[in-house]
Amino acid sequence: MDTLLPEMKLGVNHKTGHTWALTSWLTTDIPDYGAFSLEWDPKGLELVIKQRGVVHWKSGVLRNNQFENISPDITSMYDFKVVSNEDEEYFSFSNKNHSVLMSEWIITFLGQFKDLRGPDIGRADNCYSYDTNGGCHGWEQPICRERGDKFDLAAGYYVTGDSLSGNNYSLGISDCKAICWSNCSCVAFTYQFANETGCRFWTGETAVQSDHASDFVSIYLLSSSPSRKGTKKWIWIGTAIVAALLVIFFSILCYIQRRRKVVPRGNNVTKDENELLDLVSMDQSPIVNQIPNDGKKGHDLSVFNYAYVMTATNNFAVQNKLGEGGFGEVYMGELLTGQKIAIKRLSINSRQGILEFKNELKLISKLQHMNLVKLLGFCLHGEERMLIYEYMPNKSLDSFLFDANKSKLLDWQKRFSIIEGVAQGLLYLHKYSRLRVIHRDLKASNILLDENMNPKISDFGMARIFQQNELEANTKRVVGTYGYMSPEYAMEGVFSIKSDVYSFGVLMLEILSGRKNNSFFKTEHLFNLVGYAWELWNEGAALDLMDPALDDSYMDQMLRCVHVGLLCVEDSAIDRPAMSDVLAMLTNDNLSLPSPKKPAFSLARQAIKAHISDKESECNSINWASISNMVPR
Repeated sequence: MDTLLPEMKLGVNHKTGHTWALTSWLTTDIPDYGAFSLEWDPKGLELVIKQRGVVHWKSGVLRNNQFENISPDITSMYDFKVVSNEDEEYFSFSNKNHSVLMSEWIITFLGQFKDLRGPDIGRADNCYSYDTNGGCHGWEQPICRERGDKFDLAAGYYVTGDSLSGNNYSLGISDCKAICWSNCSCVAFTYQFANETGCRFWTGETAVQSDHASDFVSIYLLSSSPSRKGTKKWIWIGTAIVAALLVIFFSILCYIQRRRKVVPRGNNVTKDENELLDLVSMDQSPIVNQIPNDGKKGHDLSVFNYAYVMTATNNFAVQNKLGEGGFGEVYMGELLTGQKIAIKRLSINSRQGILEFKNELKLISKLQHMNLVKLLGFCLHGEERMLIYEYMPNKSLDSFLFDANKSKLLDWQKRFSIIEGVAQGLLYLHKYSRLRVIHRDLKASNILLDENMNPKISDFGMARIFQQNELEANTKRVVGTYGYMSPEYAMEGVFSIKSDVYSFGVLMLEILSGRKNNSFFKTEHLFNLVGYAWELWNEGAALDLMDPALDDSYMDQMLRCVHVGLLCVEDSAIDRPAMSDVLAMLTNDNLSLPSPKKPAFSLARQAIKAHISDKESECNSINWASISNMVPR
């Protein structure tokens, strides 16, 4: 909705959590969500215009029916009402002269706040990041822009320079302006498509051929401040003098550029972002420094601008939401290059706090393997913390495995390939990364699938690093997901590489059966999938565990996988195989397998609550917990 009528509300309903705000259209003719919103700030008692969540204009405080940054000639036409109580906080207006036509307040796709029956009330379209006049609210300023720089409208053809097109129909002309302003190499922009969506940008020297032919376009050119123009001659002279020096320092500059790669932020990296970049490139922990990065030093991470992320996700539109969990929400986005990304947006109230955020950033930026999800960068904005990953078009394994229709797409070859891929990823973490990295939260929802259904292990917020001579560790803060936890970890807080082996065994049995580990709740079985598999194994009916959607063409391989899965979930950590042995068992049919021992069964949480009440446990999911020495019925 982009129009506010008299007595309509702007604000928030605290009982329902609903927010009343105006959102502009994308263009003049496209009523999709646009870049701008008009909102009421109950704390500041003022109206604000935001572009993709970033404040660009403020009305100033409302006092005696007058806003600081709105002309009295305009405010004298209206009566304003402010309500603030425990149920709701809102602003509304009405016409003083009831004999005139009813006013219609609107926020346009350019950021203009106006009354359709009267004058402009406020304008964010003329605001730049350095500007604080007329209600403009300065925001994060790229170091390459200075006071007086602005974009001027020209008509004709752009005849010099290189251009880059962004084929994103969810971008309006104001989005193009914001992106060009934030990118120091950008000197001009316009829309890409006839419906005035998408973006086209230019770099290099600016030159426009004026032309009023029927097919000319409107181009916005960067106009430098007068002070910058006056010194242009001296800049050329200075450039010639220092050119030789630049050659000497070229290698150093290249190194710094690689260390401080920013998309699309120019050179403007905040202190917090620098600290995180230092964390992943020069962490003081001697353990982390030993993690190899395919022979590369430092990192190859990008710092993403918040407005850029907002644009890429269409203002975190619901249709772009991929999923959510205890950490927050995951959205799909699209960069100007057309590359799709996944944004993990941590909730402010997330149980995965700043330590887990830094841990995941630090670890996954240094670990490189085809079966680990690739981290592209991060974004910080106020209390917002976001991790930017490569996009996995097939989402997570659980979305296929536990769906009656989609599970049919997982034939045996695909399932075995997923099992083997996850095993390869774990083997890399446990052995070939030179350090033992314990994931501690391996489960179906943390296995992502690319376009070819190749598995990628994700979510390293709970991971821990072991040195080569370190075998196990103990913690009072038990994290992870009950049902996937090994018994020694769930009950005693002891974890090791064998804890991940146990989780892998549970995951493997889920892939084979197509059933969740806790899917036996309220059935004739007291125990979970692990216990059910053990019961079938003892009865000589292990193949009954297999998903009915699978044919029986690979019975020997299926039976071998059940066997290996039961070896992975044995009660004692010492008895479980290492991941190198697991891979050998899965891929070498001539290798004889030991008989599995009784696994750790699981009961509903209520049955063992007394056993873990003295622990300071914090878990992503607490539906099930492990307990040993239970006798099956």
